Amino acid sequence: MEHRAVTAALAAAALLLAGGCSSGEAERKDDGRSSSPSASKRVSSPSGAADEDVPSAKGSAKVVRTVAEDLKSPWGLAELPDGDLLVSSRDEGTITRVDADSGRKTEIGSVPGVAPAGEGGLMGLALSPAYASDHMVYAYFTTESDNRIARMLYDEKKPAGEQLGAPDTVFKGIPKGFIHNGGRIAFGPDKMLYAGTGETGDTGLAQDKESLGGKILRLTPDGEPAPGNPFGDDSPVYSYGHRNVQGLAWDEDKRLWAAEFGQNTWDELNLIEPGDNYGWPSVEGKGGESRFHDPVAQWRTDEASPSGIAYAEGSIWMAGLRGKRLWRIPLDGTQVSADPQAFLEDTYGRLRTVVPAGGDKLWLVTSETDSRGTPEAGDDRILEVEVK
Repeated sequence: MEHRAVTAALAAAALLLAGGCSSGEAERKDDGRSSSPSASKRVSSPSGAADEDVPSAKGSAKVVRTVAEDLKSPWGLAELPDGDLLVSSRDEGTITRVDADSGRKTEIGSVPGVAPAGEGGLMGLALSPAYASDHMVYAYFTTESDNRIARMLYDEKKPAGEQLGAPDTVFKGIPKGFIHNGGRIAFGPDKMLYAGTGETGDTGLAQDKESLGGKILRLTPDGEPAPGNPFGDDSPVYSYGHRNVQGLAWDEDKRLWAAEFGQNTWDELNLIEPGDNYGWPSVEGKGGESRFHDPVAQWRTDEASPSGIAYAEGSIWMAGLRGKRLWRIPLDGTQVSADPQAFLEDTYGRLRTVVPAGGDKLWLVTSETDSRGTPEAGDDRILEVEVK
């Protein structure tokens, strides 16, 4: 695909629209500061010795093929056991199966009760840890009254468009808003369900441990607060003080990482520790206050507006919406081992979701048809990317 040409008019419009929601476009302001990234940096292992497991300072990301085109407002992505992909449409409330070899698209069904508006709609997808036996697909979505998580039986034997069973709501009552609805869900190495939520623009929710907004939640597959949660077995809250969590990923040592939107100054990549307070709205980016957990890396908002993240080849890979690029953040344990690198900058437009595809490959989903992009022929796309 040729590099996107951006005219001055479009750039000005993007500055007006791009902000800290989905990616905060509705409320961010351009603070006029330098756009250079600022990130924690390490050049050696914690012991000070060279570490063969630390990725090289310089990596690469190459799109090896376009898997599918002409997707409408794609948001969540989940890989089936046979390698095919399920993708959600935020605004249409449908789930489509994509043949990973041919790119053929088959709508498997719609999710009743989805009420798309603003940044809300049908968002994150995840497969049950017991998918091989229960064939359950989990989805995070906005209704008229809240954000919630439901699971649905996927029956491939039924006709196309009728393969999704009725939603079984496992968790509800997550605050909804026109902005900051969170939406990412993922099953962790412990087979518990994690969900990133937003504070809906009501900043006070993030610090309220009784509220479900501005949190990372940890649940059983049945939607109950997971055993061992930091605020007691009756609380689903795993971490708090978040603005709008959009990315969740685990590294090879089972550490949880999360990306979230800042407001006017700093977007964040955080290492998540149970029970920790990540500072919003008191702090945006690194505040250096002991009561808050500082991000491991931060970016100017016009460079990132991060959405999905994935772990591969020793690095976190972070999709940028307003930033229109894929970030590589190499890790040395719990710290960044070298300056983050940007790839595919302004080549495929806004980038929404990134998912490991095995080994040195990623699935990458664009987001030009979400009302904030400038769609071109073929948008939106799923790309296969080779990384190192």
